[in-house]
Amino acid sequence: MEAFAAIAREIAAISGSPCQDSPERRVAGGSINLCYRWLSDAGPLFVKVAARAALAAFEAEAAGLAELAAANAVRVPRVLGAGHAAARAFLALEWLTAARADGACERRLGEQLAALHRVTAASFGWSRDNTIGSTPQANAPCNDWTEFFRERRLKPQLALAAANGYAELDPWADRLLESLPQLLAGHRPQASLLHGDLWAGNWLALATGEPALFDPAVYYGDREADLAMTRLFGGFGAAFYRAYEAAAPLPEGASLRCELYNLYHVLNHANLFGGGYPGQARAMMQRLLSQLRG
Repeated sequence: MEAFAAIAREIAAISGSPCQDSPERRVAGGSINLCYRWLSDAGPLFVKVAARAALAAFEAEAAGLAELAAANAVRVPRVLGAGHAAARAFLALEWLTAARADGACERRLGEQLAALHRVTAASFGWSRDNTIGSTPQANAPCNDWTEFFRERRLKPQLALAAANGYAELDPWADRLLESLPQLLAGHRPQASLLHGDLWAGNWLALATGEPALFDPAVYYGDREADLAMTRLFGGFGAAFYRAYEAAAPLPEGASLRCELYNLYHVLNHANLFGGGYPGQARAMMQRLLSQLRG
């Protein structure tokens, strides 16, 4: 296919490593982009391909991986380059071969995530906007965490949910936004470097026993937001949590904030996929507001 050959030429021009005119095979890589294993002189590549409009998202992902790599805390795939060819955008990454994750690898991941979170910034947010899934994620800097989480995270998702017709959320949305100062009262987190989309499908174990993270939605925020998402869909064992909390104990109230932070991701899933997620979001908002009674 000519589109593949054009992408191959662009990858070679960006990376300096010639690659095959077409991918070896299509591989699993989520529900948003087409993903391929692509052979090159530098070794196999993981290449995401989408419509050209996705280029900004791919460039933001590449920048996020570079930000994580610069922290020198946890392994991420090396970025070969992002670009466009034949009306298609692409992101070319180092291919990482997954192995079985054992308790020792999960302990390393917990320790390394704690080290990542020790990398901090002066304000919450990031130098550029990116996406959470395919949803735009605003990262304009803010000095106050409560304001950032309200204005850059919950409010846009709730507005999108209203536009999508999820009227069952309307009675709770404004009350929740108004109650954020109470729900986060006394909590003054540092602006830690976050992966931002840390569910079990976005990490793997390498044959060396080393963990690796990928598919980030990077920003600087409350480190508990990363920890919260690890609990949303499961897939992280007790060894991971013990290692993280031994390195960086969580403060009082983390369990309540866990549900608050995961509301952002459940709302995003409602906006992306519908199904039972709007009802789950409504139940979460009701539970959070019930904490304020009395």
